Amino acid sequence: MSGTSGGAAANVGLVIVSHSEKIAEGVCELAAQMAPDVVLVAAGGMDGGTGVARIGTSFEKVQQGIESADSGSGVVILTDLGSAVMTAEMALEFLDPEQREKVRLAQAALVEGAVAAAVQAQGGAPLEEVLRAAEGAVVSIDPEGLEPFVTHEAAVPGSPRNPSDPSGAPTAGGSWTLPNQMGLHARPAAFLASGLLDLDAEITINGVDAKSVMLLMSLGLGQGREVTAEASGPDARAAIDLIEAAVVSGFGEPA
Repeated sequence: MSGTSGGAAANVGLVIVSHSEKIAEGVCELAAQMAPDVVLVAAGGMDGGTGVARIGTSFEKVQQGIESADSGSGVVILTDLGSAVMTAEMALEFLDPEQREKVRLAQAALVEGAVAAAVQAQGGAPLEEVLRAAEGAVVSIDPEGLEPFVTHEAAVPGSPRNPSDPSGAPTAGGSWTLPNQMGLHARPAAFLASGLLDLDAEITINGVDAKSVMLLMSLGLGQGREVTAEASGPDARAAIDLIEAAVVSGFGEPA
């Protein structure tokens, strides 16, 4: 068993169960880039043996993973294939009732669910919200498939826009060019989604929900692409200011 942890007791922990030790560790490594304060435990593969003998799931690894990931706020387990689910369910049956109440087995895509759950947990979300984030994370990652739903309005970079809102709520907007080499990849997407999560506003970036790390990543926006944001609600201006500062700075990455 291997794990990645930031040591914050307030966050829900995650256990990644895969038939492959390397897959479980890789998912933890990816999610950790966006959630440094979340305990991520890899429970992949079988102990002993070589080659195909190492492919499978281990009851002991899952059981130990739950213990390691539980820092008091609960644990969400994500799995890959069918027998991994069975192994996780068996481990749950052996927990004492008090601990069992704080552990959830997600019905979610392994990678997408782990990333979304980790970002939610990083923001201090409770167990049920982390579970919902994992189970609602399946989206198309083909940017062309999202084209009909993506806004491509021309705007002067950095200039505020004022989208209309029939409800009369405060609105704000802006458009900027991505300067960093990697564009809106996983880490910047997680930074934006987690930073906007607690703001009282409806926020979109290029037409998708800016509070969803998976939808932001699915846009496939590289260096030189336009980022157009619109917000409506009491915290609309704060949301646009946050997005502008992050994009203009290149998310702290080299141009």
